[in-house]
Amino acid sequence: MRNTMTDDKPSSKQRVIIASNRLPLSIDKYDGNYRVTPSSGGLVTALRGLSVANYLWLGWPGIEIGETEREEVYAVLAKENAAAVYLSDEMAQNHYNGFSNEILWPILHYQSGAHMNFEAWTAYQQVNEVFADRISEEAKDGDLIWIHDYHLLLLPSMLRERLKSQNKCCPIGFFLHTPFPVDDFWRGLPVQGDLLRGVLGSDIIGFHTDEYMKNFIGACKTLIGADVMEHSVQYDNHTVRLDKYFVGIDPQKFSDALNDQAIISRTQELESLYKGKTIIIGVDRLDYTKGLPEKFLGFQVFLDEHPEWAEKIVLVQIVIPSREDVARYKDLKDEISKLAGQIIGKYVGMYTDRLATPHSTPLLYIHRSVSFEELIALYSISDVCLISSHRDGLNLVASEYVSCQEKRHGVLVLSEFTGAATFMKGGSLLINPSDTRTISHMLYKALTMENEERKANYEELRDFVNTHTSVKWTETFLNELYQLGNSN
Repeated sequence: MRNTMTDDKPSSKQRVIIASNRLPLSIDKYDGNYRVTPSSGGLVTALRGLSVANYLWLGWPGIEIGETEREEVYAVLAKENAAAVYLSDEMAQNHYNGFSNEILWPILHYQSGAHMNFEAWTAYQQVNEVFADRISEEAKDGDLIWIHDYHLLLLPSMLRERLKSQNKCCPIGFFLHTPFPVDDFWRGLPVQGDLLRGVLGSDIIGFHTDEYMKNFIGACKTLIGADVMEHSVQYDNHTVRLDKYFVGIDPQKFSDALNDQAIISRTQELESLYKGKTIIIGVDRLDYTKGLPEKFLGFQVFLDEHPEWAEKIVLVQIVIPSREDVARYKDLKDEISKLAGQIIGKYVGMYTDRLATPHSTPLLYIHRSVSFEELIALYSISDVCLISSHRDGLNLVASEYVSCQEKRHGVLVLSEFTGAATFMKGGSLLINPSDTRTISHMLYKALTMENEERKANYEELRDFVNTHTSVKWTETFLNELYQLGNSN
């Protein structure tokens, strides 16, 4: 690759093209005109730390757009540094639900039993082809291209071929925001070789942890015969660099929010509402990887083993709706609701003749999204944060909670199977989510921990969160991508 810069960092003029399955915003029609609203989600949250001004985000806008309306959509999105990859509803659904979430997601999260659907696989290939066409059309020589997540594993190789044929030199980075499993799970996928060869078209592949990276390297060596080293894979005369990167959050955003008068007022309201109560907070998307039934069962064991806490404690569990048109998620929703009802029914009935209210029940189950302001207030009044994922690429809730605990020094009870536990175990209490007695034990330990230990643990976590930010993640990855491209 030719040298387009003299510095060791991308200049403010050099453009970064970000590619993800969905754009970081939603688009709909209002009064006959298209409008956009910001979206939420882990990737969107992480990339808010993007420190480059010259970027373009490419992705599916979430709805099918007719050809006659694309010029209007283009104009609306251009104001947001975004551009659409146009897909039919059928293709998008087969790609997203049919293959990415029904087949790839469970395998990446160590879940067996996914059945191959070749119609969905065809759609997955087609969508990656459409992305490759759109990005290669948009890309200019010297652009940095950063592709995100498991929906687009085939894209790097497809894109590399197109860029080469167009004599465009653009370094390609890929970041996987999920775990990468051991061979026994990955090899069960009939098209696992195609997916590995697809992502190996990248120049750099980023993972959350060493474990995920080593699993990927092992799969490349065992399943497609690639030459591997500790931090690189060579395949088809192309060498790919691999590394781990902690994604992080923007701590300043949370510090500023805690000083916002509206959030201060809401925090005071909640403190009054829960006066005399010890609060445990849980924030999870509805997904079988999050260990929600186990969390409720572990909390029930805690109440059974420590009945003296039943009237002094409230687990505020927020479950953000997700993929509820999928049967497995509907079943999970029903299971969680049933468990919540059992806990509330047992302990409200045992200790009071009142109906369940935020002050009378040991469990407040909130099945909806909450505003950022409400979330900050809940984080700040909570004494414990409980994360019980079976598998989690990282889990940014852990960092968000820590950023809101400067005054309270709350305790983080964290599943050992989250990527976050790799980095934050020193200041946390680790649990195996399948062991309900350990959940109970660690909750009791968290609730009875001396203030000095709470403060020491908090300060260790705070220092890590404040130095491993989303800004550091984006700058580190893009600088390394630039330098690698600049050396070729």
